[in-house]
Amino acid sequence: MKNTKKISVLVTILFLCVFLGGPVFAAKKPVVVYTSLETEETVEYLKLAEKELPDLDIKIIRLSTGELGARMLAERNNPQADLVWGWAVTNMEDFRDRGLLEKYKPKGWANIPDKFKDPNGYWAAIDLYMAAFVLNTEVMAKGNLPKPKGWNDLLNPVYEGKLIMPNPASSGTGFLQVASLLEMLDPDYAKKPVKKNTGWEFLEKLDKNMGQYIKSGSKPAKLTAAGEYAIGCSFAFVYSSLKKRGSPVEMVLPEEGAGYELEANALLKGAKHKREAKKFLDWAIGESAMREYAKFKLGVTLPGIPGPADLPQLETIKLAPMDFPWQATNRGEILVVWQDKFLR
Repeated sequence: MKNTKKISVLVTILFLCVFLGGPVFAAKKPVVVYTSLETEETVEYLKLAEKELPDLDIKIIRLSTGELGARMLAERNNPQADLVWGWAVTNMEDFRDRGLLEKYKPKGWANIPDKFKDPNGYWAAIDLYMAAFVLNTEVMAKGNLPKPKGWNDLLNPVYEGKLIMPNPASSGTGFLQVASLLEMLDPDYAKKPVKKNTGWEFLEKLDKNMGQYIKSGSKPAKLTAAGEYAIGCSFAFVYSSLKKRGSPVEMVLPEEGAGYELEANALLKGAKHKREAKKFLDWAIGESAMREYAKFKLGVTLPGIPGPADLPQLETIKLAPMDFPWQATNRGEILVVWQDKFLR
């Protein structure tokens, strides 16, 4: 009699599963994601991801570029995340060599141009972000300060204490700014030790006008918008965001060439939720995700998708020559030299 009752209950549960819309005990499956994408962007991207991946419980942990790397190193023997989403390629290259990434070519891999992905499948880039100066027009007018056209103009003594820049040790934006200057200002950068690069002479002159180095790539623009500085060395997206909010800001792309960085995704070696991580990585290079990125970025890696209407189109911008393999190989030395010279 007891067995008959148990079977009856089981049949009832199965009936409910079939006729009331699916498994009664089904639950979302977790996936833990580390990202250095800006918070404002991530909020919007996540809305789309949750809509298009309804079976995943997506847990996002947002860290600055340097902090993310430090956490991955600390957790290398017991990873607490499953994948990295939107992290600087110069960091990704280094961590691939350290053995912290696992090969995975997401669905749609063939649609991403070769220059935007690791040939062996360790990472795929989704977008690029670009260095830009964000000017507070009210502070500039009040101080009767000249509008700079590029990096060289920032050496003008009138800007003393009025500039703010990210710390390259913690900020991907700060690193791409320093790396681009080292490459642009020394034609022989790849043939000599990092500490012998003539670009350091320029950075030492620039330091005389620098009010502060800060760990975030977006904070220089935000503090400038708040009136604390005249010029923030930041990146293009954050300008767009501040402008839409009505901040008194203007953007300048340095005439010498705008440094940029690729942001990429990768599966972490030792991921505890590998199947879910792969599903997220498939989505993250798909067309709908790319169109969402393009609302914020100057350029995405999937061909045929234009950037935001309120920012210059990518093809109109003079880009700095960015040697990503050199940057990845010499990243540690670049940061050591920078810290020895400028860390306050």
